[in-house]
Amino acid sequence: MDSEKKLFTVSIYTENNIGLLNRISAIFLKRHVNIESLTSSQSEIDNIYRFVVLVTVSEIKIKRIIKQIEKQIEVIAAFYHTDKETIFLETALYKVKSKSLFEKKDIQKIIKNSQANIVTVSPKYFVIEKTGWRNETEDLYNSLEPFGLLQFVRSGRISVTKEAMNISDILKIKKNK
Repeated sequence: MDSEKKLFTVSIYTENNIGLLNRISAIFLKRHVNIESLTSSQSEIDNIYRFVVLVTVSEIKIKRIIKQIEKQIEVIAAFYHTDKETIFLETALYKVKSKSLFEKKDIQKIIKNSQANIVTVSPKYFVIEKTGWRNETEDLYNSLEPFGLLQFVRSGRISVTKEAMNISDILKIKKNK
């Protein structure tokens, strides 16, 4: 087995219970694994939620972590995938001084070339939204910073696997046990 550290996307399908996120993050903490990003949302199945956790760790360690996560009562299934096995993106919001939009024409070209969208404009600021890969959101950040970046936030990774996850089948098996 490979002991080289790699980037993994972990998908955890769960019931929606209080305290579960704390217990899951504690599993990573106990193994000294830093969570690089974490998102949570409704999944494709009613009343089933999905955590997407991004970590850099060895494959040996991620297999152990997955086994520990699956021991949690509310967890239906947990998987790990490499970037080659998933389709993934992030979304970022940039709040910039409005005078930059009107006084500096370069910024309009930057927004257009980055395929970002202006989502709101006010007298004091405007907000740009960019969905893409991490390097794209970072490139736009670096391009906008000289224009008076007031706020910046980036979501955690969202991803789907290229291959079927068959969560519905796993759920049916667990209900029949």
